[in-house]
This record gives sequence, C-alpha cells and structure tokens, in this order.
Amino acid sequence: MQIQNATALVTGANRGIGYAFVNALLQAGAQKVYTTARDINTLKDVTVLDTSRVIPLQLDVTDSCLINTLPAQSPDVNLLINNAGILAFGSILDVPMEVIASQFNTNFYGSLNVARALVPVIEQNNGGAIVNLLSVVSLVSMPALAAYNASKAAAWSMTQSLRASVAEKRIMVHAVFPGPVDTDMAAGIEFSKTSPADVAVAVLAGIEAGHEDIFPDPMSAQFYAAWRQDHKAIEKQFAAGSSDDV
Repeated sequence: MQIQNATALVTGANRGIGYAFVNALLQAGAQKVYTTARDINTLKDVTVLDTSRVIPLQLDVTDSCLINTLPAQSPDVNLLINNAGILAFGSILDVPMEVIASQFNTNFYGSLNVARALVPVIEQNNGGAIVNLLSVVSLVSMPALAAYNASKAAAWSMTQSLRASVAEKRIMVHAVFPGPVDTDMAAGIEFSKTSPADVAVAVLAGIEAGHEDIFPDPMSAQFYAAWRQDHKAIEKQFAAGSSDDV
C-alpha cells in the first residue's frame, strides 16, 4: 500500500507515537487523517498540523457505542492505525485483576473492535491496510509489565487471525513490534528509547514495502534477530529484567 493519497485513521493520536504517526502521514502525502482520542479537546495540537487534512474525532476504544459510529464518521478510510494503548506495571502475582482487565480492554479488545468496525469500510474502499501497534514484549515477557505483556501477546495472536481473515478482502495487516519509545507512557521504563517520529517513519516505510511484521527501531531489530536464534535465551534475559545486551 502507498501512503500517498491514503485516508488514514489513527487511534490515540493526541500524543506520543499517535501524534508522530499523524505528522508522518501528512509528510508522506496522505489525503486525509482522522485522529481520535478519548477527549477530543486534546487533539487541538494535532489538528493544527494541517487543518484541512486532519479531522478530529472523539473515540474511547473501550466504548462500543463510539466505535460503532466510526464507519459513518470515516467512510473513506483505507488505512487504520490501531495505536491507542495503556501500560501498567506489576508482577503477575500482584497486579490487581481490574488492572489486568483494563489492559485487555484497551490493548486487545479496543484494537479488535475498532478493526471489526472498519474492515467493511476498508473493503468497500478497494482494500488497504490495518496496522496494530504491539511491542517486543508481545513475543517475550518482561515480568514487571505482566498485564501489559499478556494483553499485547493476545493482540499479536489476534493480529495473525485478523490477517488470515481479511486476506481475501485485499487488506494487509501489519504487526509492529517497537522496543522502548520515548513517550509519556514509557517514562517509567529505564532503557534507551527511540523517538516516536523515527518509529512512525519506519512503520510507514514498512507498510509501503509490504512487510507484515515490522521492527521499527534498532533495539527491536536486534531483539528479533536474537529471538529467532534462541528465544529461550531472550526469555531468560528479559526475566532477569534486562534487554541491554539484545
């Protein structure tokens, strides 16, 4: 898929990677970008990037009523970027069950339900692409992020199922596995981080190149190479709380 003249919808677009995606899409020549956030007022800084091409919409990805309005509000979408997500800290034995549920409601069910709502729209618009923002911890767990790991691992499994289910509809499904990114959400993670802008540009390049699985930063690329060589060694390394040697 080419980004030039695409019509995209980006969830969680008010800051971090979402904001970077909007900017990168505009720079790459997207025709229109629908931007969403739980509070539409937080999208003002995004809208001013290009008031003619950026269309703000209110969306909480855990609210099925709002999700159901998307087809009517964005009938020309052919590129969905499922970026909205939340991150909680805590071990699998200690993190409260309601926190686990909230992680799944946003990171798994949110992405799934937005995709379900927009697949018919993308199909009607002669196909396109869906991008699910995952994480390297979709593939290997970091114990201090137990609920987040589990929700992103479930989202990775869902992404593979979705990919198979929409293949005949001319819709590509891309899984994105970034390492730590320099965003507010990742402020408590003490690793070297990649800028959101670099991640967004790399993902758009991966979409255009037709890469189903995208590792958009140096850490994630190194991680993937090491994981493919010996996934058990990487599991033990992450269990010890370090990804520095990946």
